[in-house]
Amino acid sequence: GSYNEHMQRVLAHLGEQGVRPADFRAVYESIPLSPGMAELFQFLSKHRELFELVLISDANTFGIEAKLRAAGVRSLFRKVFSNPAGVDRRGFLTLGPYHSHKCPRCPANMCKRKILGEYLAERAREDAEFQRVFYVGDGANDFCPAGTLTAADVAFPRKGYPMHRLIQESLEKQPGAFQATVVPWESAVEVARYLQELLRRKC
Repeated sequence: GSYNEHMQRVLAHLGEQGVRPADFRAVYESIPLSPGMAELFQFLSKHRELFELVLISDANTFGIEAKLRAAGVRSLFRKVFSNPAGVDRRGFLTLGPYHSHKCPRCPANMCKRKILGEYLAERAREDAEFQRVFYVGDGANDFCPAGTLTAADVAFPRKGYPMHRLIQESLEKQPGAFQATVVPWESAVEVARYLQELLRRKC
């Protein structure tokens, strides 16, 4: 089955072995941030009025909320989109799919392109105006939404990860297929520097 279905079985098995939500929370809180991500969060925190942040993840709400709060950055994000996680009557952590969709590229439980598109449409109805979209990712499921970005937008794929490889393959097959500016990164400090340079040029 899919990763999401597999993890549902894994969580049930761990619950039967006596692993409780508090144990999961402690593990999630201890997972290190990706290289340079703390510095990127510091930069974004200083410029809150210029950026609107959302997080789209095929992980789960329980783990993401635990990690963001432990890192002290939950307030940076206007919304978190992830697979719903909760605690059942047995005290086991449970996981469900985020939604259903018709995208042939994405796993059945989540299409990040659909989530991003719906969010931008919702914000447009609320009269929010964005000059551009910056999309930071690394997984294969980040390639699908990145493909909808326009020439004004920027995709930040993590070097050597599936999103980066898929963008490279797409550009090799069809040079004009991917419209957004592509800025690969090894450390998220590079993302912060790119954004800083954009702000400097506007001044």
